[in-house]
Amino acid sequence: MASKVYGSVVAKAFNKEIDFDSDTIKVMLLSSAYTPNQDSHDYLDDVVANEVTGTGYTAGGQALASKTVTYDAATNTTKFDAADVTWSSSSVTARYAVVYDDSGATNASKALIAYYDFTTDRASSNGDFIVRWGTDGVFTATAA
Repeated sequence: MASKVYGSVVAKAFNKEIDFDSDTIKVMLLSSAYTPNQDSHDYLDDVVANEVTGTGYTAGGQALASKTVTYDAATNTTKFDAADVTWSSSSVTARYAVVYDDSGATNASKALIAYYDFTTDRASSNGDFIVRWGTDGVFTATAA
C-alpha cells in the first residue's frame, strides 16, 4: 500500500486545525474514479464525491482507534499510528483510503491528512474489508 501525505497537513497541524491525538480522525474509502492531488486537495469536499457505497460501509468512513504518536530520535521520524480498520460483512470495492480530521463542521472544513493507494481495486463480498497500516503506521514525518 503506497501512502502520501497531503501537502497542507503540516500547516494545518501548526495552525491547530488538526490534533491527531484528540480530534476524531477517520478513514474513508474512495473508488478508482478519484484522482489524488497532494497539492490542491486539502479538505474533504475535494474527495467526498468519490466515496464508495456498499453493504456494511457507512458514509464518512470509520474513526481510527488506539491512535499514538511516537518519535524515534535515531531516525528523526515521528510515527502516527492507529489500530487497523475493518468493515465487517461488507460488500465494497475501493482503490484508495483517505485519512481526514472529522472535527470540522462541514466537508469544506474537514482537513485531509493522508491517502493510500492500494495500487489496484480491492473488494470484499459479504466479508471483511481491512485497511492494515504498515510498519510506518498511518503515516510518518521525518525531520530533515
